[in-house]
Amino acid sequence: MPQFTYSKAMTANGTLTPLQEKAWTYRRLPARAHIQVFLQATTTSVVASVTIGSDLQRQETPVNGGATAGVFPTALPIMETYMGDAGDEISVSLRETAGGTPTVNLLVIVTFF
Repeated sequence: MPQFTYSKAMTANGTLTPLQEKAWTYRRLPARAHIQVFLQATTTSVVASVTIGSDLQRQETPVNGGATAGVFPTALPIMETYMGDAGDEISVSLRETAGGTPTVNLLVIVTFF
């Protein structure tokens, strides 16, 4: 069950693509998988989109605020689940919209079956 943990302060009006930035091995799925995405930010000025393969799973929508930078509670409040096929690439795109510098916390868990 591979996991990707990421916490980073964003620049004002900046964008992040964490899985590509860190070149995570499992961002391109080697087999069919169940994908869990946990997202939280320190402010409400971050929007996120999620793409699995060629399918846009989450259109750009706000990320839940109230996080503490770098702190991953045992159960993050926002969890989304997706399915992916072998060869699909997981992409999470984050964008800051208010000219601030929030921190985002991201956890991706992949379970193969």
